[in-house]
Amino acid sequence: MTDDSELAGLRRNAEGGAAPDLYRWASALLRRGAAESARAAYARAAAQGLAEARIEFARMAMHGIGGDTDLAAAHAALDQAERAGSAVAGYFIALMAVGRGDFAAAEHDRRLLAAVRAEYPPALRAAALLFGRRHDDEAAQNACLQLLERAAAHGDAIAARLLAERLLRGEGCAPQPQAAAELIEQLSAHGARIELPPIAVGAPAQRDAAPADAVSLADAAQPVALAPLSAHPRVAQVDALLSADECRLLVAQSQPSLRPSQTVDERSGRAVPNALRDSSDASLDPAGEDLALRLAQWRMARAAGLDLVHGEHLTVLRYAPGQAYRPHRDYLSPQAQARDRPQAGDRLRTVCVYLNAVEAGGATEFPHAALAVTPQAGRALVFDNLDADGRPEPASLHAGTPVLAGEKWLATLWLRERPYRAF
Repeated sequence: MTDDSELAGLRRNAEGGAAPDLYRWASALLRRGAAESARAAYARAAAQGLAEARIEFARMAMHGIGGDTDLAAAHAALDQAERAGSAVAGYFIALMAVGRGDFAAAEHDRRLLAAVRAEYPPALRAAALLFGRRHDDEAAQNACLQLLERAAAHGDAIAARLLAERLLRGEGCAPQPQAAAELIEQLSAHGARIELPPIAVGAPAQRDAAPADAVSLADAAQPVALAPLSAHPRVAQVDALLSADECRLLVAQSQPSLRPSQTVDERSGRAVPNALRDSSDASLDPAGEDLALRLAQWRMARAAGLDLVHGEHLTVLRYAPGQAYRPHRDYLSPQAQARDRPQAGDRLRTVCVYLNAVEAGGATEFPHAALAVTPQAGRALVFDNLDADGRPEPASLHAGTPVLAGEKWLATLWLRERPYRAF
């Protein structure tokens, strides 16, 4: 059957108005880029009570796909689906709560646990990474491995890659290089990229006790202790902000979208090669964020003392040997602000997290502070781009020095003065 004949058949079936047929028609439309028509078809199927349609409609409404952003409609659709018994809908309610910062509550723990019991792969992976943060808890480490195995068994390639790294390096278990090699071979046979840099992150300095037998979103909400490095410009550091699993997650999520770094031309508004840096980067679309990825971003935003609603899209960068980011400042020109959600204002603060340790080179330098910070996996830098009066701070000049050996992976979250995202 050709694509055209298949689409025609789906359309004819959908004309009957049955919810499952409308759902299949909407999914086909979305794959072909007809987002507005897909959203309308999902809405019709959702009105008949189909849980899958309610969830897909909610996802489009919460991200403004195929129409305006409508958080109230998204919440209503997910609430209806959850009350009808959909654990996946509850997972997305918890996901939205992370954006608002009110996720560390028992009701959201119950939602995540229900989605885990329903074997929903993103929930399995998120729970695995939460357990994985408990470095000193053998039972939690075992739970992490088991959950990654279950997610991988359902075809979650990201979970399989994280599991392979743990097996290879003996994290939470004895080293199992043969099992890791077999898993990597399976991923490679299915076209999944498996190159991850060596990543090792120490345990956080302190952590509140948590039950070893229950998943808890509070594990992601531990207080962050910043160590000041410079008063002018204001620069601070926190080690082990992200776990090794989370660093690997960001690398794995970004790899398929990596492209040579570009910038927006001030006059034309078009993307052009960036004269300041010769890295590769990927901007992660919030519409594709899962719970584990959003929790990592939330922690980055909280390290900066702001809520995630202030964050632009997370950007992950890769620097090969010889590549660098020449001296620059992160605050925006008036033209750049006008093009991209001007109501959010300028970039108040930047959070950078190193995702691996660089063999040689790759330090972040602040010339005005005579400061150089060495990359270490999980280490975050937080610095201000504006002064106390909200004006661009020239002393925020910084640079990524050339990588001399190995590669450098970095995640950057720019935080605006006012809310940038909607959750």
